[in-house]
Amino acid sequence: MSNEAKLMRLTELAAYQEGAVISKTLLSKLTGTVTLFAFDKDQGLSEHTAPFDAMVQLLDGEADITVGGQLFQLRQGDMLIMPAQVPHALHAVTPFKMLLTMIRS
Repeated sequence: MSNEAKLMRLTELAAYQEGAVISKTLLSKLTGTVTLFAFDKDQGLSEHTAPFDAMVQLLDGEADITVGGQLFQLRQGDMLIMPAQVPHALHAVTPFKMLLTMIRS
């Protein structure tokens, strides 16, 4: 990455695609990653775990996210912290975009 500041409009960096989940890594360092996702309606990620804490920020749309068996219904502007090693899954209620920040520590 260059030493210059870079302005980006997050909701325009990944377009919705019919029947698909699109991801774009915006930043990848030894200490963590920042990834933008665009989920079409009814798409999702099955239950899985991650080795690091993660923060989800919903930029657009609505999503159901289950963490450790607890359902969270997120809308545009909501943020959710997901602890490392706790099973979680996502389902797109409407098309939605999210920013996922994973912290490795």
